[in-house]
Amino acid sequence: MRNFVAGHIASTDREALELAIGTPPDLWLGPEAGETAEERAARLQAARDILADDPSLLTRVSLLAHRYSVLDAVLEAA
Repeated sequence: MRNFVAGHIASTDREALELAIGTPPDLWLGPEAGETAEERAARLQAARDILADDPSLLTRVSLLAHRYSVLDAVLEAA
């Protein structure tokens, strides 16, 4: 099944999430693989900078991150 977001085709749920919020999901959710303390600090600083420029993004990202984590937990349990 293909997902279309803002005229773009997303072939995975993560791509659809990225298109929906306009930033990579890893920025908000953390990478799928591990990261160093330095990488984590840089990622969190980038997130703070983006939210400072667009405070309304916090609500959208929070809702999408929650939905994604709940969906992910359901899929893992199945």
